Amino acid sequence: MTQPLYQKIKKDLKAKILAGMMTPGSKLPTEKALSADYHVSRITAKRALTDLEQEGFITRIQGSGSFVNELKQKQPQRILLVLPLEESTELSVAPLSEGVMAVFQAEKIDVFLTNYDFLTERSATAIMAEFDGLLYYPRDEEAHLDLLLSLAAQNFATIILDKKVHDLPFPAVTADNERGGYLATNYLIQLGHKKIGYYFGSKHHPQSTRQRYFGYLRALAEVNIPFHSHLEDTYLNASDLSRYLLQNEVTALVCENDLFALGAIQQLRQQNWQIPANLAVVGFDDTQAARFFDPALTTILQDFKVIGTTAAQLLLKWLQTGIKPVDKQISVKLIKRSSTKPLKKGVAYEN
Repeated sequence: MTQPLYQKIKKDLKAKILAGMMTPGSKLPTEKALSADYHVSRITAKRALTDLEQEGFITRIQGSGSFVNELKQKQPQRILLVLPLEESTELSVAPLSEGVMAVFQAEKIDVFLTNYDFLTERSATAIMAEFDGLLYYPRDEEAHLDLLLSLAAQNFATIILDKKVHDLPFPAVTADNERGGYLATNYLIQLGHKKIGYYFGSKHHPQSTRQRYFGYLRALAEVNIPFHSHLEDTYLNASDLSRYLLQNEVTALVCENDLFALGAIQQLRQQNWQIPANLAVVGFDDTQAARFFDPALTTILQDFKVIGTTAAQLLLKWLQTGIKPVDKQISVKLIKRSSTKPLKKGVAYEN
């Protein structure tokens, strides 16, 4: 739908005021000047200025012109933080919430932390009445779409955590998942592995998982390694996974996340696999369990605390200035531990 011309004028002027390009007391262009600049009628220009006056951005003085007001920053009072609390700390939501809380506590702003049931039980109107903004960690890209679209229609300040939901016009703060998949795979290649599998822990592949998989494929393609796992290669029990690895002579495994990596290791041990003697394994997340598991898991660190801090800072600035932020991607890092080892030249792992 084409934006009405008066709204474009209003939006442009408002953006300049909020960005400090037009300071308090400065004079705005006249209706005549605006109509000439935007090739619209004076009535259209007048409506834009009238809207800005009604919203408190300017004061219009007959015979003198329109002037920018001194804006009072609106300090938010309460933020809603929705996380997958029922899925335990394996998703590293604890450091994520710590990052969020630190930012808002410093501003003396209350944060209400809850799970998905809270959204199921409330309407968009009720949420907007209770809260000034929302930080939302989606279970998947389809969850609560109706509610979130209703909030979007009302321009309610919302930032998505961990994955981008392309059906929603909200900014997202995510880890560089594609880079993470690439780093994990490239490290295994450097260790001499050429038959590297990708382990999907479930049949559902969220956006973050797909991006990690794309990074895995990119690393293999760069060195012309033909073998790779496919999106439909999902093994949910030990015998099927073991059979797949043996049939394809796989010597290393990149896993969707740490939780599934540790699960795969435990399943394979039931089939007499030794890690890393028979199979090198890399996870993703750097959870606490990965650090203390035996063997300690080589993994990709995505810093959930930084994700939480960044998202909170963006939401706070959005609420204070009215300027919607853009997507932000947080860098990842390879953490080398004892679940991986070099592959001896000319020797495949045996089981």
